[in-house]
Amino acid sequence: MAISTSKSVSFDPKAVAEGLGWFSLALGLTELLFAKGLARTLGMKGQEGLIRAYGLREIATGVGIMKAKDPTPWIWGRVAGDALDIATLAKYATDGHAERGNVAIALGAVVGATAMDVITAQAYPAQQEQAQEAARDYSERSGFPMGVEAARGAARDFKPPRDMRTPDAMRPQTLH
Repeated sequence: MAISTSKSVSFDPKAVAEGLGWFSLALGLTELLFAKGLARTLGMKGQEGLIRAYGLREIATGVGIMKAKDPTPWIWGRVAGDALDIATLAKYATDGHAERGNVAIALGAVVGATAMDVITAQAYPAQQEQAQEAARDYSERSGFPMGVEAARGAARDFKPPRDMRTPDAMRPQTLH
């Protein structure tokens, strides 16, 4: 017996953008701190400086995404960086390259990240526009239906109904 459930998956560009920011920071630190091991794994010995530079780029875009009011330009910066990564890895994906399998895995990961970057960069501005349209502007309202001037002094003449007054038994005693 198969149980089928239909669950809709929601895509929140703001949350995904924040996740991409954290991902960029983590990836950048990894490239910065472990450039030698990454170079060896990908068969890119002698390119440690390039990997570290790519790590700095990732950290910069991660910080930009996390700090910007609108992270869209920074996400497009990730896309540009992904293009550099793909071009660099493609050079090492040739048949004669010893670590071609590892390079193919890395290329697949970069292509997947690129797809998420592009989807998020396109969706984020649309979400922000919807949020701005939904926000209502009440700045011209005072909260007084007959205006502020009509409300001035109104409380002076207010007589609370009997059931809202302090009961006689609870009033302070006055000595004659």
